[in-house]
Amino acid sequence: MEIIMTMFQPISVAADRVMAALVSGLEIEFGHGAGEALAHRFLEAEESDFLWDAREMERWIGAFESVDDDEIDLDRVRIFGRLDGKWFVAVMIVDGDGNPHGLMGKREFSRRRLALAAFADA
Repeated sequence: MEIIMTMFQPISVAADRVMAALVSGLEIEFGHGAGEALAHRFLEAEESDFLWDAREMERWIGAFESVDDDEIDLDRVRIFGRLDGKWFVAVMIVDGDGNPHGLMGKREFSRRRLALAAFADA
């Protein structure tokens, strides 16, 4: 008989570890101090993907009406999560397959309960 143990943890914990690993790897390559700055530049450049992957909860808000007559149906989705040590609530543009297409807005919070209240109220 074989027993397999499994550990579950929120994606936000993994996201913080990924950020730390990214900083560490960049510091090895480019020197101490440069790693953190470069990691934040990566984060800014791909912010919508990082936020989407770090979400703990999501809530459909409604359809996204594009000014371009795109053939793809997009939705507005509110998400809650933690990334780089900060709690956030954001509104994302997402397709039907769950792929992020953009970020409409984001608020950061120092405490989980404040972010949860913003997620619930908005």
